[in-house]
Amino acid sequence: MIYAILDIESTGGKYNEEGIMEIAIHRFNGLQVEDKFIGLINPERKIQPFVANLTGINNKMLQSAPKFHEVAKRIIEITDNAVIVAHNAQFDYRILRTEFRRLGYDYKRKTLCTVDLSKKLLPDAESHSLGKLVRSLGIPVTDRHRANGDALATLKLFKLLLTKDSGKTIITEVIREESSGELSHKQLDMVEQLPSETGVYYLYSKKGELLYIGKTKNIKKRVNQHFTNVGDLARKLQKETKEVTFEITGSDVIALLKEQFEKENNRPKLQPDKVKTGFQYGVYLTGGSAGEGFFRVEKNYGQPNRLSSFASKKAAADFAQKINMELRGYSNKTTEEQQNALQALFLRYSIDGRNAILIDKGRAQGEKGVVLIQKGRFRGYGFTELNHQLNNISILENLITPINGNDYATFIIESVLRRKHRLKVVDLN
Repeated sequence: MIYAILDIESTGGKYNEEGIMEIAIHRFNGLQVEDKFIGLINPERKIQPFVANLTGINNKMLQSAPKFHEVAKRIIEITDNAVIVAHNAQFDYRILRTEFRRLGYDYKRKTLCTVDLSKKLLPDAESHSLGKLVRSLGIPVTDRHRANGDALATLKLFKLLLTKDSGKTIITEVIREESSGELSHKQLDMVEQLPSETGVYYLYSKKGELLYIGKTKNIKKRVNQHFTNVGDLARKLQKETKEVTFEITGSDVIALLKEQFEKENNRPKLQPDKVKTGFQYGVYLTGGSAGEGFFRVEKNYGQPNRLSSFASKKAAADFAQKINMELRGYSNKTTEEQQNALQALFLRYSIDGRNAILIDKGRAQGEKGVVLIQKGRFRGYGFTELNHQLNNISILENLITPINGNDYATFIIESVLRRKHRLKVVDLN
């Protein structure tokens, strides 16, 4: 079998509007490289700033480079009768097909993704990203994020994987057909109708069965990723999804809470049955002096004076250490000053026992997203455009979509508060 080890550096930009600015192809017969093609390409469009920073390639460097139509024949010849091999092959193959489609040519090759292959043959690897994976294997790599540097790293990785595939069965299992990595016309239509907004999205089967619920800051981009990603879940979603619906929230925290609540109530087919219902650890006020440290980690059993909640003991311990370090500066202060500092921390990080509203951005300009907290529990969310609605609790309660929050909802809210989120917290007492 002949392989074309490929890496492409693209300009970035909107889906299917990217251009190729550098390409490297090594034609490999399983023993040695027979031919190679490496070069910059004038993409006839601007490079996104973050791409320029990552690769070191700028617009000026590409002005005198050949345009894609000038190298297209060479690419066809070097990949003729070959399986394209790339790390995240769907991305590179899609970009390549897009460029050929602009020329009116239907370019088709089978593809093999070394991400898929490494997950099967190196399942215990800490990461399957190209840089981390080759480093963990002791494979030397130079010029990361340049086409030839990444192509050579992929070639060395692929040689190792070929050796490990002693049964020669996995290679045939993970080779993707010529049309893989692209959206079908139906999927393109579904994605095109989605907004690039924060919210919750829902993927349904032909029979109307709910397959998946997700939260994202960009609904269109995230659903598009489901349809183009690799992996078992992505393949199932690509095969079974026949309809996508969504709800815009504007607010990231409302999207998180809505996603959690609706997963619990709907149990989507392709998401695990295990529902997260609580947090295991908390950072609690335990007394002592500021110099000794006011807070320590405790396993949660519903005790009072919780500053923040955590899924892991280590995360809780790191946060407790940080807060106690902050408070050491108050060791020589008066008792009143120390108490004021503690109160400020609870107002900043905790919803324990509080009656409050959290105010975030809404779905449109002038609208606010509101999360209601009563007696330290999440009780629902809503949207308002008028200040008097925020200031009148009886009106606010009528606007709220009621939800009986659990410890996991508390964990979500307090996690957001720890991230220096733009949430405004207003006490109702």
